[in-house]
Amino acid sequence: MTDPLLDDRLKKIKLLAMDLDGVLTNGTIYYGDHGDEIKGFHIQDGQGIVLAQRAKIRLVIITGRKSRVNERRARELRVDRLIQECHEKGRALEKMAQKYRLKLEETAYIGDDLLDLAPMRKAGLAVAVRNAVSEVKSAAHYVTEKNGGEGAVRELIDRILKAQGLWSEITAKA
Repeated sequence: MTDPLLDDRLKKIKLLAMDLDGVLTNGTIYYGDHGDEIKGFHIQDGQGIVLAQRAKIRLVIITGRKSRVNERRARELRVDRLIQECHEKGRALEKMAQKYRLKLEETAYIGDDLLDLAPMRKAGLAVAVRNAVSEVKSAAHYVTEKNGGEGAVRELIDRILKAQGLWSEITAKA
């Protein structure tokens, strides 16, 4: 069963902003003896980002942490913008909407923790990953069936593309 209000929000999305730790990863960070940091990223999220790019959806990562691993993954995925060490994520989302000449109702934000509440309240579509904290789930228009780091971003992108009627066209090129 589809939710017509959710479908209306999905149809408008031209910019997807996302947290990194807990959304593109499962939130676990491993540290090595030599100061190296290791994170795991789900390959389906990466493929989803490629599909969103084909649909001309802008992609922005807004994260409170700074890491070379974040920079590497953002570069590999060719996202439009990586914003690190950001503790005013709502303001960052507003700036990205302005930069790309979009209304906030044309933006989606997917998060998992308290720092994500501000951009979720501003975005036209607020999304929480399944394993988000309860406050984030309560603020969401949609809660993914998948956990962060386990394909939740891909799930959201698939829903956006299907709602916008682009699924067949975009996946035919896959």
